[in-house]
Amino acid sequence: MIALGVNIDHVATVRQARRTTEPDPVRAAVLAELGGADQITIHLREDRRHIQDRDLEILRGTVTTRLNLEMGLSDEIMGIALRVGPGQVTLVPEKRLEITTEGGLDAAAEVNRIAEAVKRFHDKGIGVSLFIDPERRQVETAKSAGADAVEFHTGCYANAPDAETMRREVYRLHLAAILAKNSHLHVAAGHGLTYTNVGRIVNILEIRELNIGHSIVSRAIFVGLERAVREMKELLKR
Repeated sequence: MIALGVNIDHVATVRQARRTTEPDPVRAAVLAELGGADQITIHLREDRRHIQDRDLEILRGTVTTRLNLEMGLSDEIMGIALRVGPGQVTLVPEKRLEITTEGGLDAAAEVNRIAEAVKRFHDKGIGVSLFIDPERRQVETAKSAGADAVEFHTGCYANAPDAETMRREVYRLHLAAILAKNSHLHVAAGHGLTYTNVGRIVNILEIRELNIGHSIVSRAIFVGLERAVREMKELLKR
């Protein structure tokens, strides 16, 4: 079975819409773990549109699986991550005006900066993953920068307009996953994955972990978070 990382950002999105105290992403993390989540994923953005610093602090002390912090490479967020010490950081691109992350990190264009960040995190015992597009150059750069893992951006697959495009995107993901595995990188994937489209990604045996948020939180509105996570876990069985 593929490991499931549950992204709880959108629980915080609902809370921040009213600047109140609920729903609490910490409680969401507990329910997700009860439902079988293997990892809790959050993104501390520079604009703090959903997850807040206090959420990160509390989750660091309460998550019993692994806390995966998605983050950009700003000095402020780097400092917070190094101080708090999540189980893993995933370096992602970040734009203020985007609704959600629009693509993978161009690791090849920032290799020196990324390598320096990886070393700083490794010195603190924190694993590093790079959220990248499924391309050879990006995988090779992740390896050369010293990353422990890659997470492939599956947005092009999830948004494919027809079956042929979807087939090509699955093939591209599969080739990149093989390359990453052969480079001794842990292989994950995520973005835009849902209960209806996750099946083809599950069949890529080199992928060992999926990070899914929006679809699970959306389903949870109707059936509850614990059940929503359990239902997704069932779909990840090979």
